[in-house]
Amino acid sequence: MKILALIPARGGSKGVPNKNIKDLGGFPLISYTITSAIESKMINRVIVSTDYKEIADISKKYGAEVPFLRPARISSDKSTDIEFVTHSLDYLEEKEKYIPDVIVLLRPTTPLREVNYIDDAIKKLLNSNMATSLRSSHLVSESPYKWFLMEDGLYTPICDKYTLDDTNKPRQFFPEVYIPNGYVDIFKTDLIKKSNSLFGENILGYITPIGHEIDTIDDFEYLEYQVSKKSLKLVDNLKKIKEQI
Repeated sequence: MKILALIPARGGSKGVPNKNIKDLGGFPLISYTITSAIESKMINRVIVSTDYKEIADISKKYGAEVPFLRPARISSDKSTDIEFVTHSLDYLEEKEKYIPDVIVLLRPTTPLREVNYIDDAIKKLLNSNMATSLRSSHLVSESPYKWFLMEDGLYTPICDKYTLDDTNKPRQFFPEVYIPNGYVDIFKTDLIKKSNSLFGENILGYITPIGHEIDTIDDFEYLEYQVSKKSLKLVDNLKKIKEQI
């Protein structure tokens, strides 16, 4: 099986400038995801899709391939995942005759992953006859069915199935809800080529630990604390890599 890890890393982050290469615990943010992908026993190729030369240079130092720079037209904050995924596939097929069987999408903004979850997720998708893709998530602690919409200054339930009185009931009254967390998403290449869709109609749910995502400076500070207080194999491996760079 040709299993490609694709790591998207635009240079034009607005919330946190240069977010994907900002220092986290002594290492550029993207290095965490590259290292996790390389450590995987299932993934056999790791590519970073970026429009930014500095990100490309740092990614190469930590072991990823960067065979192309992503065009500006698909690198804005409004660009979609399908655009950079199909661009990567088209480039690799045209230039190398390389067509992966599956693509494992790993976002740099969820840096603290356990590799065994990545490998287990890949195996689960490959062993499923029905699933068109896989998407990771975790159980939300507070049900969104207890939230409100606002109409003319008055609350209305977010779901017509429930009344305003229902929204005050314990969370156990409502069905469990899962939120996608960017830990690992996996696509089948043949589906992308046939339908121009990443996920298709049958998305296999895969439950992971809470994957803390980085969108703000506060998120960086929180994960800095996590990195400093926990003994993480991923950080130990990054230290070894940094010594060799």
